[in-house]
Amino acid sequence: MLIACLRDASAKLNRRSSKWWFKNHSCRRTRPVGSRCHGEEACMPFQSGQPFNIDAKSNCRRARCNWILVGVSVAEFIASSASMAGGVLPQGGRYVSGQGSITASGNGVVITQPGSTRGVIEWDSFSIGKRDGVTFDNGRGGTLNHVSGGSPSAILGKLSATGDVFLINPQGIVIGRSGVIATGGRFLASTLDLCDDAFMKGNALTLSGESDTRVVNLGRINSNGGDVFLIARRAVVNDGTITAPNGTVELAVGEQVLLQYANGGRQVFVQTGSKGTIFDKGSLEAAQISLQAADGNIYALAGGGARLRANGTANRDGHVWLVADGGQVIQRGAIKAANDDGNGGIVDIQADQLTFGKDAQVRASQWNISTPAWTIDASAANSLRRSLNAGTSVNVTTTGANGTTGDLVIGSSLGWNGSAALTLAAYHNLSIALGVALGNKGTGNLTLRADATSIDNGGNVANRGTIDWSASTGLVSALYDMNGSYSPGTILTNAAWTAARYSGLLTQVSAYKLVNSLTDLLDVPLDLSGVYALGKDINLGGANPSVYSLGTPVSIGNGTIAFTGQFDGMGHVISGVTPGGVTSEYGYATSGLFGVIGKQGVVRNLGVTNVHVDDSGDGVFGIVAGVNHGLITYTYASGSIGGGGIIANPSIGGLVGDNEGTITRSWSTATVDSTGVAGGLVGSNEGLISQSYATGSTAGSAHGVPGGLVGVNDGVISQSYATGAVSSYATSCSFCMVGGAGLVNENYGQGIIEQSFATGRVTQYNFGTVPIGIAYFAGGTIKNNVYWDKETTGATKGGGTLPASNGFTTAQMSNPASFDTSWDFSATGAWAMPAGATHPVLRWQLTH
Repeated sequence: MLIACLRDASAKLNRRSSKWWFKNHSCRRTRPVGSRCHGEEACMPFQSGQPFNIDAKSNCRRARCNWILVGVSVAEFIASSASMAGGVLPQGGRYVSGQGSITASGNGVVITQPGSTRGVIEWDSFSIGKRDGVTFDNGRGGTLNHVSGGSPSAILGKLSATGDVFLINPQGIVIGRSGVIATGGRFLASTLDLCDDAFMKGNALTLSGESDTRVVNLGRINSNGGDVFLIARRAVVNDGTITAPNGTVELAVGEQVLLQYANGGRQVFVQTGSKGTIFDKGSLEAAQISLQAADGNIYALAGGGARLRANGTANRDGHVWLVADGGQVIQRGAIKAANDDGNGGIVDIQADQLTFGKDAQVRASQWNISTPAWTIDASAANSLRRSLNAGTSVNVTTTGANGTTGDLVIGSSLGWNGSAALTLAAYHNLSIALGVALGNKGTGNLTLRADATSIDNGGNVANRGTIDWSASTGLVSALYDMNGSYSPGTILTNAAWTAARYSGLLTQVSAYKLVNSLTDLLDVPLDLSGVYALGKDINLGGANPSVYSLGTPVSIGNGTIAFTGQFDGMGHVISGVTPGGVTSEYGYATSGLFGVIGKQGVVRNLGVTNVHVDDSGDGVFGIVAGVNHGLITYTYASGSIGGGGIIANPSIGGLVGDNEGTITRSWSTATVDSTGVAGGLVGSNEGLISQSYATGSTAGSAHGVPGGLVGVNDGVISQSYATGAVSSYATSCSFCMVGGAGLVNENYGQGIIEQSFATGRVTQYNFGTVPIGIAYFAGGTIKNNVYWDKETTGATKGGGTLPASNGFTTAQMSNPASFDTSWDFSATGAWAMPAGATHPVLRWQLTH
């Protein structure tokens, strides 16, 4: 077998081992085959196929020599090297599928395929001498090359193609230092075989085989218009340069590998592992990069700056994957990922074991690390610190795979500057070791989480060290199971910290009990002043719109003991919940996921969807809350509420029935129908509604008073809007008079409406009433910066003293210049007008 040093310079024969060695002039000595050589960058015992260790106590000095077993016998190598010096070209080529011609002339071979067709060529041998070249003139088509002879492929000259070139040789493939591959389409080199028919049809390809030879690149591979794939069972080695500026570079080892063509993501997936090895010490640059070893090992050892770079394109986000689920990833040097505009970029590393060299770091928007269980030691902490300081947010997750505990231990101190965020999520328990300090100077956030998969495994968070956020304006969040525990340890906060507007946060450091199930949700009322967070989306099966109370009723807080804690949805959703009925402090019935939210209560970042509530009589009904005295922010609702057909006096809102607190940056798409007060967002408002909206339809019958956003307003509505249809219709109630309006049905004496608008169709079915754009009963104050779309609403009047000129055409409504100067459409203003929009939206909507 041939053993080659990656930095081959001179050669000599080691007669004692009867092996041919290439020896770098800087290497102090050769080592026998299979020896175990330690160091930051170690010699590789490929003959045994086993992983090597990295040990700082190595006697390999700086480990300058990296021996790679290529898989060519000495006799074959000596014979072939002599011929290659004088020139060598592929031999015995013949088309077995498709059509084309093979022409040899001098030191070159030209393969021509008509149009952009596909073809399969069988070769007796396929190598290219240093002074030779092979050209594939295959348009935008593809050529699959099978090498059936017993010799490996050595590319020392140039291979070029206009389209795709696939080279399959079970005897091994080496692109030498002088080798150059340049294709307009995809290039694949593999020791695994694939089906000709699948290739000819352009289908997904399954590559499989048991060859123990390698694919090695020491030269230059470039695909201008496609991707580069190097695939083998035992090992793939790159100590050269591989570029694919518009595609992916993917190196994979496995016994069976799937290749799926895709324009926007990873294409190679290892289906059956082989305990193989990927060794990258060269340069990789592409839109996206993937290294996959499944149960094997990945050595990302390229140093000297970011030599593994994913730059993204208009169609591909910059993304790097290093995947060795059952093996190890060893990283040295920098990995860089960014989108084509220079921002963003993601690096994902998945491995059973992780080792980081002294210069390892990631430069991207996000670095995700997944491993079964982990103790973050000094070298890992230093790599994380370097990445965080470079502006890369880091997310570490333990999975509990392979029979591990799934615990995550922070065993070494870690501090960084700037805005990058660090998330440490343990499958089971998370702990900060004694004497360890975590800190940030800047705006960085820290999240500590137990039970990362939200399975209620009793996960704990224990801080035995120090969390120092005294010089940071960022946040610290600790999340633990309802039946787990939290030990805060020493926490230093910033006395000058203030919560971001609309965030709903009360403190810089918050510890949350995780709500992961219906059982957990039903336990929230046991501590109505507690601090909770949704650990995941909770789907309670959804309710049938025609049937009421199918599921277990849930109602958090009532008129006697309101909810005064904090409930953070963390962007998750509760779907199909059945809101339970309780009694408000005023004695009437109320219903919602939260029956009554007290003045200190906060609900934020929560979605309550697919909820169907019937109004069964007088009372207050809302999907998220019956009555709100506290703060609701960044919260939304969907489904339907009302429509019971009982002539009563309920107050119904898509989000909240009765608001006496504050609602900001929230919305509802629910359908609302009532014989009393009906509002797309809120039934009755005596508090503040700011930067919120409703898009669902609202209907009123009997003595119903429907409004697109609010039924009855005696509070403040600011920078809000409604786009849902509003209708009122007569019933057998002879004394009932119903009128609807696009924004608010009744604006009472204390009511204030400013900088808001309505666009939904307003339909009146009784007593000769006419559609009203803003308020049917326009008492209180409606400022002159309130507008309606007279074309979409069908209303020529806005209500009250609003001038007819505040009724815009749709063209005016879609032009920022039409609005009062109080409407701020600047980059930091409350309003935005997306391209092609027919009305303004709230700027915060663009990022939610």
